[in-house]
Formats: sequence, structure tokens, C-alpha cells
Amino acid sequence: MFFKLTLEHDVLLPPRFLGPQLAESIRRKLYEDVESKCIGKHGYIVSVIEIVKIGEGEILVARGETLFPVTYRALVFRPVKNEVVDAIVSTVTKMGIFAEVGPLRVFIHFQWIPNMVFDDTANPPCFRTDDFAEKIQPEDSIRIRILGVRVQASSIAATGSLAGDFLGYAG
Repeated sequence: MFFKLTLEHDVLLPPRFLGPQLAESIRRKLYEDVESKCIGKHGYIVSVIEIVKIGEGEILVARGETLFPVTYRALVFRPVKNEVVDAIVSTVTKMGIFAEVGPLRVFIHFQWIPNMVFDDTANPPCFRTDDFAEKIQPEDSIRIRILGVRVQASSIAATGSLAGDFLGYAG
């Protein structure tokens, strides 16, 4: 789920930042460019831990900016298939539940919600047991198993399940 990775990123700086505070400007721009962003196959960058190396700048004549290759170490959030995680329910529909694990959005299809039925008469709509003993509605905390992960250039989506021991409503 959380990994430490060494990554590279090209930082573009306009000429006004080329001065005595150059290293600080590069650091700030790197943080702005990558923190809290999804970097494709690597996952979501939670935090830049340290800057390992700032390469030699290259002036881009056509743009008037300077490009600095930066190597950095970061804490990365990347979901793994079959991992059990805690999530917060965001939306409940008759097709299933949408939940969020930090920046990750997970869909749990109704077939993966055992012993519960959709109740559209409730306000807000929820999944509940036949005896009304348990229900899952928006803002509830649930424990789910990640079934699959789809990685795109700027986002990651996952499917999950509530079927299994110790999965379901978590309070």
C-alpha cells in the first residue's frame, strides 16, 4: 500500500527564479508538481521525503525556461490486489457502493456485498441486512478487500469486495 520509491522529475523554472535561492525554488516547484498527484504506474505521491540529486540545468531557448532533472525519494500510495483496507463510503446506489481510501476511489458491486440488500426507501439510501441489524450508508467506515486495480496516467481506480471474514461495516 505505501512504498518508498526513488523517482525522477523534470522541473521547469522561469528565469525569475534563477538566482541565489535556486535550490529552494527547485525544491518548492518539485513539491508543487508531484505531491498529492498520481504518477501513473507508481501511484499517488503522498510526500517527497528527500531530494537526492538536482541535475545540471538546460536552457530551453524556444521557451525561455530552464529544465532541471531532479532525482528524489518519495512516499507513494499504491493499492495492491487482495489487500484489505479501511474505507469511507461516499455514495450508495442500487449497483453498489463507492468508497474512498485516501485519494483512491473503490467501487464495490452489489454482488460482492453479501447478506445485504439495497434499501432505496431509506434516507440516505443504504445497503442493509434483512433484519435491519446492520446498514451501510454514506460516511460509514467499512473494511474491504481490493479485487482489482486500474491504473491510468493521472488516476487509479479499484474494485473491492465485502465478502470475507472480518470485512464489512467497521463503525
